[in-house]
Amino acid sequence: MTRPTVADIAKLSGLSVATVDRVLNARAPVRSATAERVFNAAQELGYHATGLIQRRLEQSLPHHRLAFLLQRPDQAFYQDFAAALEHAASQPTLFRVTPNISFLRSQTPGEIVAQLKEAASRNDAIAMVAVDHPAVTAAVAEVEAAGKPVFSLLSDFAPGVRHGYVGTNNRKVGRTAGWLIAKAAREAGKVVVFVGSYRFHGHEMREIGFRSYLREAAPRLSVMETQVSLEDGALAHEATLDLMRRHPDLVAIYVAGGGTEGVINALREEKLGGNIALVCNELNPFTHAALAEDVATALIGTPLPTLSRCVIDLMAGALATPRVEPAGQTFLPFDIYVSENI
Repeated sequence: MTRPTVADIAKLSGLSVATVDRVLNARAPVRSATAERVFNAAQELGYHATGLIQRRLEQSLPHHRLAFLLQRPDQAFYQDFAAALEHAASQPTLFRVTPNISFLRSQTPGEIVAQLKEAASRNDAIAMVAVDHPAVTAAVAEVEAAGKPVFSLLSDFAPGVRHGYVGTNNRKVGRTAGWLIAKAAREAGKVVVFVGSYRFHGHEMREIGFRSYLREAAPRLSVMETQVSLEDGALAHEATLDLMRRHPDLVAIYVAGGGTEGVINALREEKLGGNIALVCNELNPFTHAALAEDVATALIGTPLPTLSRCVIDLMAGALATPRVEPAGQTFLPFDIYVSENI
């Protein structure tokens, strides 16, 4: 069988040999649609220089430097998030992306503002997971005014100022957790909610949704004062042990954000897995084991691959058409895991 030639590509693509030659050898600029036709024909024929054509295509695409500021690098969830962003940025699209992923050193507004401004100085757009605070809102407004779109991820902040929010509908997440707890709690009793911080708008919205569902549909369950873990597993561990000792009628726990590992370890130590219903977030090796051991009742997960692709597309769209109205809120469906589907 003879090897495909330039003439074969020209015939299949409906273009002239000269045009195909220009694409292959970059002799003169051609439209991206024309280069795409040459690439598709070459790929179909098995032409030996298909990879070269693909590189020519990529070089002609707009190039965006996108910054992503995530939380807590020690947590498996954020490592998974970083990997999903890297993968999404590597996929073929109508633009090229250089992702610059870093982790916020703390949740203090001053640190967040400093890293946001530093990221804006080196990138075209920024997406980040951050607390909602007036200082953060002011910094976002400043970066937006400089023509650098800012997107909030997972937990909203700077509403009306930031370019868009991408994540789950956290109020619905909380109501779903309430539905799961109402079904799983074996008897009437007390329920406790853990949040990482009230500065995380997403945690607050989850708590609101959770409380509203139980108030409406499960009056037999009494929700106690909310526990703030500060995203610290050790703090959540001690708080859970204290709650179980002081409240023998504790029947369910909802971890709306932060401290999941500590809560699970406390239930294991007291051998109360299965007796106290537990709903928490995100599937990883630790929470997977908790589900399998019947320590955790259910997990509500963020669709990281979908979220990563979505936010990159929105950031590129904001750069391509800067005068278009901001994206607002983009809600993604969330996953639910139980022992029978892991």
